[in-house]
Amino acid sequence: MGVRLEPQDEYMHELGPEPNFNESMYFNVFDPANEVGGFFRLGNRANEGQAEMTTCIYLPDGRVGFMYKRPEISSNDAFDAGGMRFEVVTPFEELKVSYEGKVVLLDDPLQMADPKKAFTENPYAECTVDITYTKVSDMFGGEPDTPHEAPGEEFAKGHYEQLNRGVGSIKVGDEEWAIDGYGLRDHSWGPRFWQAPWYYRWLTCNVGGDFGFMASRVAKREGAGTRGGFVWEDGKLHLCDDMQLSTSWSGEDTYHDRIEATLRSSRSDKEWRFTGKVLSMIPLRNRRNDPNTGELLVTRISEGMTEWTMDDGRVGYGLSEYLDQIIDTKPVGIAE
Repeated sequence: MGVRLEPQDEYMHELGPEPNFNESMYFNVFDPANEVGGFFRLGNRANEGQAEMTTCIYLPDGRVGFMYKRPEISSNDAFDAGGMRFEVVTPFEELKVSYEGKVVLLDDPLQMADPKKAFTENPYAECTVDITYTKVSDMFGGEPDTPHEAPGEEFAKGHYEQLNRGVGSIKVGDEEWAIDGYGLRDHSWGPRFWQAPWYYRWLTCNVGGDFGFMASRVAKREGAGTRGGFVWEDGKLHLCDDMQLSTSWSGEDTYHDRIEATLRSSRSDKEWRFTGKVLSMIPLRNRRNDPNTGELLVTRISEGMTEWTMDDGRVGYGLSEYLDQIIDTKPVGIAE
């Protein structure tokens, strides 16, 4: 199976006929000097007449500033909705992220498990984000030349990722931080239901600008699913075809807390071992009714700002994102 990725893929794609067609970009960043980080996402669902906008800021004192909106859109012409805007300056080299609007300030980010309560019982602050992302790694991914998703399991027709440096500023209320850190960005397009994977684990890390990784485990309700990712090391992108992990959980609601994982590349004949410690956790939620049965389907996406330690002692930072379908109040992937 071949994969196509061209500079024009940095821009908007033709809106497909699928009711759940989604085109999204996502950026994360962490500045270890200031202990400030965050992630920013816009997902255009023009056939549904709306976008999904997420702003999440991890603050040095443990609080999280968060906002989620479904702003109205009528086309897939730009990433510009809900106060957030993404701009491609130079494909594969430089992009700009901005946000201007409110965030709810959560002393206890786990309150977002009940969004209605979290948004009504906590204070708000004005937030401004202005970050320029520039290339660190080569690109990973693209659009396969043959379909790779079964009907009902669509999550992205095309998808690519890249490690980046993020420089700019984040302001929340009266506090402002100059940001100079590292992160990862991705871009996806095609039909998407958050309920398509049974569960997944998506781990991102940067150790400065010289080393980083993305590790992915996607499980299907039936079948083996996929394991893999990439490692950026010594100026080379190592494609990985295996990823194993073990997770320690915490709390009554079972959130991931510590991670042990290994990425392997048969092509490079190398492996990389690392452990993760979640510094700050916020649980997000997506719900929809099954079109066939009417059953309410609940998906939880747990977002952990994470400190990673390689087996040689190097320390880096990034996100550990755990998506699980929730059955009988429990995440389905806790056995892994």
